[in-house]
Amino acid sequence: MAGTRQGWMIEGLPADGPLPEMKDKLMLFGQFVGDWEVYEGRYLKPDGSWAMERGEVHWRWILEGRAVQDVWMFHDDETGEMKPAGTTVRFYDPGIDGWRSMWISPRQNFVKTFVGLKVGDDIVLEGKSPEGGSLRWTFTDITPDSFTWRSRESADGGRSWKTNEEMKIRRMRK
Repeated sequence: MAGTRQGWMIEGLPADGPLPEMKDKLMLFGQFVGDWEVYEGRYLKPDGSWAMERGEVHWRWILEGRAVQDVWMFHDDETGEMKPAGTTVRFYDPGIDGWRSMWISPRQNFVKTFVGLKVGDDIVLEGKSPEGGSLRWTFTDITPDSFTWRSRESADGGRSWKTNEEMKIRRMRK
């Protein structure tokens, strides 16, 4: 794959696990550390139809175990390769008893910021779209080996929501 360096690391970025004194709070997203397969994904195209996608998500502890970073990759049907779509950096903020999260996607030319909270058995991240609408990313149906991720958007202040992306994800077998 062009532009990648296998085994390349930034000094100070990787961590072996969660910061021990914050482990309970850090495990909300720490439970996803590892390698995952997007086995059934779909996203809404501008014409209103759905496109299917497959991919991978790789999660790691970073910054002394105070944060979690992931990289989302999707299968390129033309080349057969996995292409990186973007990365998320998340960290627990005790001041809000929640998670600050930033999605960065040079491919899509945007950055999205969220605040994430545990809501029942789910994880809900809320933020704003570039157009000023409300965004909600949810992790549902969470088990040790699988979860569903959804991206929803509201243009009317949260009175109605439209799903624009959904992925069923399972842990990769070693």
